[in-house]
Amino acid sequence: MPQQEDNQQESMVQQALQEYKEGLGTFNEKIPHIARRYNAFTEACFAKGALSQQEKQRIALGISVFAQDEYCIIYHTKGCLDEGCSEKEILETLGVTAAFGGGAAMSQAVTLVQESMNELQSDKNVH
Repeated sequence: MPQQEDNQQESMVQQALQEYKEGLGTFNEKIPHIARRYNAFTEACFAKGALSQQEKQRIALGISVFAQDEYCIIYHTKGCLDEGCSEKEILETLGVTAAFGGGAAMSQAVTLVQESMNELQSDKNVH
């Protein structure tokens, strides 16, 4: 049974990559002037520079997970693997993402939510 689940998962991943590729093709056909500029921009962003392409893929994967963007999660997981990231590097990247996500939630909880409750409760008492 686990082999069947692996095959189903693999086909879902491959299907998502195919859907993304087809969607990009349609986008390129319909508005090529924007697509060309977008593609040039992203290619420049992911080119080797002060950061390696591997590091850039790991950053993109972390952001994708935080944003809960399934297509980008798959795409940048593939990008990480294509750039030679180890499983440990990918998992460590996701650990940082989880810490950031939890930190972002906590920072809003102890600031904005607290301020909102205080203000809204005091407004309720005034009216």
